[in-house]
Amino acid sequence: GGAFNWLEQRLFGANSPFKLIDKEPDYRQLRMASRCEPIHYPKPDGKLSFDKLSSVYLANTSHDEDQPCHLKLQDELIPVKVNLPTWGEPAQRYCPAGVFEVLETEGAAKLQINAANCIHCKTCDIKDPSQNIVWTPPQGGSGPNYPNM
Repeated sequence: GGAFNWLEQRLFGANSPFKLIDKEPDYRQLRMASRCEPIHYPKPDGKLSFDKLSSVYLANTSHDEDQPCHLKLQDELIPVKVNLPTWGEPAQRYCPAGVFEVLETEGAAKLQINAANCIHCKTCDIKDPSQNIVWTPPQGGSGPNYPNM
């Protein structure tokens, strides 16, 4: 990528004769869960690797307690009836902030949205294979605030 960028900017002045174009949207690129082996990640050590919630804390994103949820599902059944059996409900893995998790309650699976953890990256809006998650700007328009950068 760096070499391509250098060529694009230095030699071709943004008029490169070749372009890197993805013909398929990102959400259509997911492999079915049946074709993949689960990845077992080691537990975070707190020195080089960290758990998701520690990283969410560092993003310093704030939400008002009483604000409406800015993450909506068009159909509440799709995550469990379509995404879970087909792709293993990828929202619980592609979200960098752990906003989405599948919970087992009374023998039935349900997708829980922890919107207070959201860092407003819009990955769910782009990557959801069923295009069922609707991301809207949260009330107040706040986003990550990295004070030490």
